Amino acid sequence: MWDWVPVVFVTFKVFALGTAMFFAIKWHFDRAEVGDRRAVLRMGGTMAAVFTLALVGVGLVAFVLSSKLGLDLRLP
Repeated sequence: MWDWVPVVFVTFKVFALGTAMFFAIKWHFDRAEVGDRRAVLRMGGTMAAVFTLALVGVGLVAFVLSSKLGLDLRLP
């Protein structure tokens, strides 16, 4: 019965953080001068890459830690 809870919460979190990142980058992009727009886009791409790497890193650490603790991680 509780199988749907993590799916809904993770989906909501990804949607909320993605929306917030989009509007933050858009706000900075709209305020930037013509010469600064390239720098804003580059920084936005860098932040998206850092966020993705951090997400993968946290997932990997959680997987390794739970494996070390003996939790069953096999899919049903």
